[in-house]
Amino acid sequence: MTESSFADLSLSTWRPTRDTLQGYSRLLGAIRRASSPRQRHWGHVSLLVAPEGLTTTPIPSDTGTFGLRLDLVDHKLQLLTSGGQSRERPLEGQSLARFTAETMAALKELDIQPKVDAEPFSDTSVGEWDRDAIARYWRALVQVDTVYKAFKGAQRQETTSVQLFPHHFDLAVSWFSGRLVPDQDPNDEEWSDEQMTFGFVTGDEGIEEPYFYATAYPEPEGFVGSQLPEEAYWNPTGFSGAVLPYAALEGSGQPRQLLSEFLRLAQEAGASRMTG
Repeated sequence: MTESSFADLSLSTWRPTRDTLQGYSRLLGAIRRASSPRQRHWGHVSLLVAPEGLTTTPIPSDTGTFGLRLDLVDHKLQLLTSGGQSRERPLEGQSLARFTAETMAALKELDIQPKVDAEPFSDTSVGEWDRDAIARYWRALVQVDTVYKAFKGAQRQETTSVQLFPHHFDLAVSWFSGRLVPDQDPNDEEWSDEQMTFGFVTGDEGIEEPYFYATAYPEPEGFVGSQLPEEAYWNPTGFSGAVLPYAALEGSGQPRQLLSEFLRLAQEAGASRMTG
């Protein structure tokens, strides 16, 4: 894969398609959450990058396991079971309500009936499915996933998987110092684990273009304002953390190196200042 694979992802060029894909992803996350054992830091609601798209990974069922994949190469939903059964449905911009009905019907055919609240997936508005935009996003996501996994592999402390969280539609990995945050319930790991999170977002209400971020919890003194690549900045409004615009990679001759440097500098800035 070449360095030039970071394609244009300006949100204005594919927002309706992005929103459709996010809705489909949210349903898969809800199905995984309904049927999977709880994992720390919400690892039971996320999706992982597979060779052809986004996957739930194996989910327990009464007869073994099953998995759901959003195939972003051939544009189809795939349902697979450990017993060798399978079902497919096209991805074509159908409304979230229709996609949900199709998915749940396919699961029911295989005697799999996860208890998912249908209300959040009841939107009957027809979505958009721009295949060219999906292809651009997929090329970028594969690249980002590769860089993030290399970054994860370089850490000696505990990290999460590199995973996509449907609710914010960000691909992220979290790093843990191994220390507990004082005066927090140690049984509530979300607030008691000293940590940093590094993610990739296609754009949101705060920053309407795709970007990478790095945050630290609890935020140590001196973290904000520490050294970053010149293309990055410290977010002045909204969340407190470092931001690298995705567009900086498009204009860079070595985009993967730039992203890796951003992650490294941000992680070192946070970890070196954390005291537990």
